[in-house]
Amino acid sequence: MYRINEIFYSLQGEGHWTGTPMVFVRFSLCNLRCPFCDTDFASYSEMSAEAVLSEVERIGQGCRRVVFTGGEPSLQLDKAMIETFHDAGYLIHIETNGTRELPEGIDWVTMSPKTDWQPSGKVVLRKADELKLVYTGQDVSAWESFDAGLFYLQPCSCQNTEEVVTYVMSHPLWNLSLQTHKMLDIR
Repeated sequence: MYRINEIFYSLQGEGHWTGTPMVFVRFSLCNLRCPFCDTDFASYSEMSAEAVLSEVERIGQGCRRVVFTGGEPSLQLDKAMIETFHDAGYLIHIETNGTRELPEGIDWVTMSPKTDWQPSGKVVLRKADELKLVYTGQDVSAWESFDAGLFYLQPCSCQNTEEVVTYVMSHPLWNLSLQTHKMLDIR
């Protein structure tokens, strides 16, 4: 059984897949406590992989991409859940803080480390499809050698967008990621 905080259908609001329809499966557990987190960890339902798939199919309107997020999905996402979704024809995305190894079979890995807020949250992943940092003025140069296909800086709760734009313009390895779902007032 998995502790599921919520399952919803929306557009991806951040990073490379911005604007793409996806079904989001939000797990309830996390090994970090970041001050800007939007997950209610006390609220969850225990569900089997088959029940999660059934709900994703019910609400997803034929969408074949599912994002496992959290909390920290690597605390619960396992081979059984991945196989359940792959067998049903889904592409699997994960949004992880990178502090735990991931099970095999994930199709797209977005790593968003939170080490600036949680020094105890040591990153163990060595590769991701995209690296997305919430930017609050910290030195991000050490991340520029991380093995990622894409690099994104994101304003913290849309409060420092101008600062992030200025940084990205002077450091072209980085791309701007906005929380477009918040701007559009969608999930």
